[in-house]
Amino acid sequence: MSPLKMYIRSVLVVFAAFELVLGVWMSFLPASFYAMPTLDWTPPYSEHLLRDLGGMKLGMALILAVAAITFDHLLTKVALLAYLAFALTHLIFHAGHLHWQSPGWSITLLTIMTVSVLAPLTALLATLTPTPKKPRSAN
Repeated sequence: MSPLKMYIRSVLVVFAAFELVLGVWMSFLPASFYAMPTLDWTPPYSEHLLRDLGGMKLGMALILAVAAITFDHLLTKVALLAYLAFALTHLIFHAGHLHWQSPGWSITLLTIMTVSVLAPLTALLATLTPTPKKPRSAN
């Protein structure tokens, strides 16, 4: 497998695992998830909303995992685009709602969210790179 394909598959696997962990946590322990630093910056707490978002993250984990396993070209692109639809809007919201009384958490949050956009974006762009054809043997 080419290094480019390995990168794309790695991004799919890492983000599938990330979404799985977050999805399970939000679905089954929403109050514990809400207790993380930065989440209480935009109250109020909503168990219903966190459980719904957790279920959606489980669905996203499934799509990313199936794309990583099958490595179907269309599914890979759709999975990365679907993840980016969330990650980009999430980054935009938080970039405009940083609470500088916690600069360490603000920087950490913005860094994680920026990586969560850039990694899938570069993987998506890599899917657009044509793969070189193997030369035919002269038999």
